[in-house]
Amino acid sequence: MHHSQIGCTDVVSLCGDTGHSKNVYTLLYLYMFFVSDNLLKSEFQKEYYLALQNFLKEEYQTATIFPDKQDIFNAFKLTSYKQTKVVILGQDPYINPNEAHGLAFSVKPTAKIPRSLANVFKELATDLGCKIPNNGCLENWAKQGVLLLNTVLTVRQNISKSHANQGWEIFTDYVIKRLNKKNEPLVFMLWGNDAQKKQKLLNNPKHLILKAAHPSPLASKAYFGCKHFSQANDFLQKNKMSIVNWQIQNV
Repeated sequence: MHHSQIGCTDVVSLCGDTGHSKNVYTLLYLYMFFVSDNLLKSEFQKEYYLALQNFLKEEYQTATIFPDKQDIFNAFKLTSYKQTKVVILGQDPYINPNEAHGLAFSVKPTAKIPRSLANVFKELATDLGCKIPNNGCLENWAKQGVLLLNTVLTVRQNISKSHANQGWEIFTDYVIKRLNKKNEPLVFMLWGNDAQKKQKLLNNPKHLILKAAHPSPLASKAYFGCKHFSQANDFLQKNKMSIVNWQIQNV
């Protein structure tokens, strides 16, 4: 298998600035995520993806879009397909400056912890005794095999769901379907109605599906007590896989 199979020269323009080397590396990370399937090339050639590519080029040139171009695919950079053992699904990126960096629920280390993520940390404290950190950067989870996947990977500043129904959902459904086919057991955490709609894509009995309310302040009372993190580690341990250290360190 060679990198040329991706169709890099076509795909790299997804983020605009086709000459920018960072975009090439981003796409190679994406390629490595899907290397076991060899299906990425056909996905990038599909009509919906070409339309999404054109939409994003225009959006990044004319509006303030989050995350930064080089961060769009951070979830795939930090968590390989082979390494993935837990999947946490989000919706779309945070809409305020200096927050979104390509990982669902996570924010940059210097950002204020969003209320939904603060509730996740509270649940971790009661579930596993984790200390509540002073930052909301979840990169350490991603590096341990926790795929933090938003179903839409970009957004306009201050406008939630502004990039919905432009093609991202088709792309991330494809990712979820590929993960569902993995032979190794996975844990899927589905928080809230939007994430739970993706359960229809998951039919592999090897995997554990955990459902709960969304940790946002509007539903957090129903979220608290879900014990998803301890359940995930129990499942991984039972399947002779390394558990996740859910503690986020202070910065």
